[in-house]
Amino acid sequence: MKAAVLEKIANVRENPQPLSFVELPEPVPGAGQILIRVAACGVCHTELDEIEGRTPPSSLPFILGHQVVGEVVDRGPQAAKWAQNARVGMGWIGWACGHCAHCLQGLENLCPDFKATGRDLPGGYAQYVVVSEDFAFSIPEIFSDAEAAPLFCAGAIGYRSLRLAGLADGQPLGLTGFGASAHLVLQLAHHLYPHSEVFVFARSERERRFALDLGAHWAGDTCEKSPRKLSAIIDTTPVWKPVVEALENLAPGGKLVINAIRKEEADKDQLLRLDYPLHLWQEKEIKSVANVARRDIKEFLELAAQIPIIPDVEEYPFADANRALSELKAGIIRGAKVLRISE
Repeated sequence: MKAAVLEKIANVRENPQPLSFVELPEPVPGAGQILIRVAACGVCHTELDEIEGRTPPSSLPFILGHQVVGEVVDRGPQAAKWAQNARVGMGWIGWACGHCAHCLQGLENLCPDFKATGRDLPGGYAQYVVVSEDFAFSIPEIFSDAEAAPLFCAGAIGYRSLRLAGLADGQPLGLTGFGASAHLVLQLAHHLYPHSEVFVFARSERERRFALDLGAHWAGDTCEKSPRKLSAIIDTTPVWKPVVEALENLAPGGKLVINAIRKEEADKDQLLRLDYPLHLWQEKEIKSVANVARRDIKEFLELAAQIPIIPDVEEYPFADANRALSELKAGIIRGAKVLRISE
């Protein structure tokens, strides 16, 4: 099979071709596993974190990609959950133990043995991938393969972030950064909290226009002050400056939810600007989001089909995976980027 593999840790700006295309043996499903022929795979900022070493793969070379859509073409022993040719997807959560204290509380995203698709387990930047049948998900018919792919991470992690924000209908919500995840969260918030105004902070005029097109009440630059203080803000950026700016825009008792696996180091000195009475006092909270649980993916897929939320996607041929990653690094974003693995 053809696969795009990461062979060494690299800075994407310095090395815009971090992935190498190779031929590998087709994987064979083991007990309780299924083999998926990959149709599409979303491109996520977490891949940049892996490539640049902030959350590196468990070994090298490695196949990245964790927003996977395809069809079941083989089943291993004891695998009976999915029919042949069933259309399924897989997300960042590739495995959790099921018996630790976190798993038993429904917090399998915090499992100490958590394994991530495309980091700890081979991912979807390949023509075929194996997954435990219990960590695959049925895809509603309303979505094309490309539309479904970003729902498995950008959508599911956005859904988890919105739940953790603890918003009540009518309370104002902020989104800082407006890429694959935030453009889905905005649409979800309109449905779940129809009386809440959504305020978007984004560095590019293109992203701000896109937010307004999707129904944002207001859109401004990352450094602008919102017209009113906000009850919750979800940060989807890879950097630190938006965190500091967001804290200043929070209302007393407000919550900042950081939707990121890792943050980059380049502007970490922005944290030195933190001023306790301005940014943190009056019982403001900061909450990080760690991974996703299967519940997040399942519930969001059902909600997205019901509303419906159709992601805005930019498709790339599989051969252009490096270009998609380089454009993501450069901030050339509108909605979600998706690789067409099978033409």
